[in-house]
Amino acid sequence: MDTTATLPVLSTEEQRVLGVLMEKAKTTPEYYPLTLNALVAACNQKTSRKPVVNYDDTTVITTLDSLRKKGLVSTVTGGSSRVTKYKHNFAVLYPVIPAEVVIICLLLLRGPQTPGELNTNSGRMHEFESLDDLQSFLDNLANADQPYVRQLPRRPGQKEARYMHLLGGNELPYDSDTEPNEAGPSSELEARLTKVEAEMAALRAEFDKLMQELS
Repeated sequence: MDTTATLPVLSTEEQRVLGVLMEKAKTTPEYYPLTLNALVAACNQKTSRKPVVNYDDTTVITTLDSLRKKGLVSTVTGGSSRVTKYKHNFAVLYPVIPAEVVIICLLLLRGPQTPGELNTNSGRMHEFESLDDLQSFLDNLANADQPYVRQLPRRPGQKEARYMHLLGGNELPYDSDTEPNEAGPSSELEARLTKVEAEMAALRAEFDKLMQELS
């Protein structure tokens, strides 16, 4: 008997918040679960995000409440800090392994991508052994009893087909047709900006912790 929970249809805001929580669990585990301030900053990053957004606290709080009702997010309190923090429960609700969560995370945050693009963008979260290795995980996600991703038709001149996640239903999420996600001269700059943004998020978390200790 299959007891897997039905895959939800998430709003664009829910997709962004869930994707961010998946990402930061891997890239900055020392600051995870995330405070509201760190989560808002991560949602609004200028790198590793398509499209770039500018959510305020109210938008993220409302979205977190909606995700909690779906069982996808839970709060964490206690210990030395009284600040409420947030973590995702995707791998608790669904039978996916860490490498598959990384793929879903990248599709949530960056839109449809080819296996090559996913491999390039996954470095800070998971090192796939090869493109064939990554493709096998994509096949598992696409061919599950309840698919998590689906393959899109190839674009003209593109050797690889792209994949999209199905957490927004079958509607095509943000498409990067006019913004090719190719590795090139901008990749180094993006990597630097990503590092700076991660450091800023870490400083926000430290500031939150210090303010709680002072209060």
